[in-house]
Amino acid sequence: MSKVDFYILPTDSLSARLDFACKLCEKAWRLGNQVYLHCQDAEQRSELDQRLWRFKGEAFVPHDLAEVHADADVVLGLADNAGEHHGLLINLGASVPGFVGQFERVAEIVVEEPAIRQSARERFRFYREQGYALQDHRLQRL
Repeated sequence: MSKVDFYILPTDSLSARLDFACKLCEKAWRLGNQVYLHCQDAEQRSELDQRLWRFKGEAFVPHDLAEVHADADVVLGLADNAGEHHGLLINLGASVPGFVGQFERVAEIVVEEPAIRQSARERFRFYREQGYALQDHRLQRL
């Protein structure tokens, strides 16, 4: 069963949430993990796509869209199918995707924006009721 980590950021900034997703993605990718970033919508995915290309100035995280190159090490997806990915799921959606069980690790990134916090609480309840191992990380600074 997957291990689920909730990262609670000390801000209400949606931009900071995406930046943290990039940092987490880069760390996991550099450690040799496959990463699937599940996005809420096409607009969020486009923004995340741009951030990953220009992440850390000269550095970037090589990635692709799930429907273009599903077997890339890092993919950004919207659909109800994560393909063969099984390493790390970074869930930026409002709900728990149906394919969550195929991943070894799941990361949920929470900011102090009311709608994000509320949906995170609902996801936490779901994971707890399903028996997932839960861990929360309350970051003091970004």
